[in-house]
Amino acid sequence: MRSLLNTTLTIPTPSKLPKCHHTHNAYAFPSLKLSFLNFLVPSKYPFLQKQSKKRVVIIKSSMESKTDASTKPFSVLFVCLGNICRSPAAEGVFTDLVKKKGLDSKFKIDSAGTINYHEGNEADPRMRTAARKRGIAITSISRPIKPSDFRDFDLILVMDEQNKADVFKALEKWIHKEPLPADAAEKVRLMCSYCKKHEETEVPDPYYGGAKGFEKVLDLLEDACESLLESIVAENKI
Repeated sequence: MRSLLNTTLTIPTPSKLPKCHHTHNAYAFPSLKLSFLNFLVPSKYPFLQKQSKKRVVIIKSSMESKTDASTKPFSVLFVCLGNICRSPAAEGVFTDLVKKKGLDSKFKIDSAGTINYHEGNEADPRMRTAARKRGIAITSISRPIKPSDFRDFDLILVMDEQNKADVFKALEKWIHKEPLPADAAEKVRLMCSYCKKHEETEVPDPYYGGAKGFEKVLDLLEDACESLLESIVAENKI
């Protein structure tokens, strides 16, 4: 890792603005010298390439000891842009599944956003209403992703490619300042990589759409979360 970090490649901040919400008070990720995100990716970091529809394998954190692995709850963080639509819904859907399986004590579940504009706010009422109709409660309060998330969570599920890119930019900035685990980047996965019934590769942002957009998001999340839970339970013998 040390040798990789000594090789840098400057990548400009994408000119395309985030798909939704407000950005003038955004949790900014300026242009950074990224040392491991491009031409070094294929051999050392294949998980940073565009992911296929094939189910991915849960990778246990290298920070866990063998003793801790049997007692420490498996921790999952869901991430979208503002943390008021997709990631709170994913948190709610996954929490509901875990409770129905009687596995509450085995999991730590949370959500975050790549911007801080909505920090402290409840989830979008339209998403809460759509979820409530399915018997799913969304109770999270918006917050931005933070460096400690890469230490505290075993898996970080992002909703789309832009979320993934923003999370990696944040990691690249923090990794020089924080004592983060060597496998931090390996924890980041696309949510739809766990879908079995749907062909979509990203969870679309419903913020500027109508009710059907929120229903579509929940359909994708229910599909992905079922497979995600099965994978975690099987891989970690929960």
